Amino acid sequence: MKIVTAVLCLCVVGAPIVATAAQNASPVRVNHCRAEHNPGSPGGYSGYMPGYYPYAGRGYYWRDPYAYSYYQAPISPSGTLYIDFVNATNQEIKTVDFGLIARGNLIAEVRDVGTFAPGVEIKHKFGVDPNVFPLGTAAPACPPLFVEFANGTKWTNPNLPKTDRQLYQGHP
Repeated sequence: MKIVTAVLCLCVVGAPIVATAAQNASPVRVNHCRAEHNPGSPGGYSGYMPGYYPYAGRGYYWRDPYAYSYYQAPISPSGTLYIDFVNATNQEIKTVDFGLIARGNLIAEVRDVGTFAPGVEIKHKFGVDPNVFPLGTAAPACPPLFVEFANGTKWTNPNLPKTDRQLYQGHP
């Protein structure tokens, strides 16, 4: 009887830990993240389509996970972010906000909106402010900051990187 009680206690105690870990796991897997600053040079990575731009490729503002109004720059050869990602859940995703981290700092954000089915690879490119360059020698990272599922459920990264108010100033 003591063994059964001990096993039962371990299962009950361990259950919330497993649930919390599942809730905190990122619903998006980023396969590739690269920011480029090539003034005047055409091209870029093949297979990457423009991300979400509601106004025919012009920049726009949106409310980010930090509750600030963030300006998404238009795609431009003077600053482009390439992100290859996969919906790692079994639910359809409709919005993903990514951060661009370089030198240990959040230096830009981008938002993608669409129908992102489970397990499907998405390759999109976004404009970033050319003032984020140079990135330095460390490889950049593009963690998901916020995800909204098609059913209305929302996920916010439990480890949001520290932000700087300067990210939200000086845009058109």
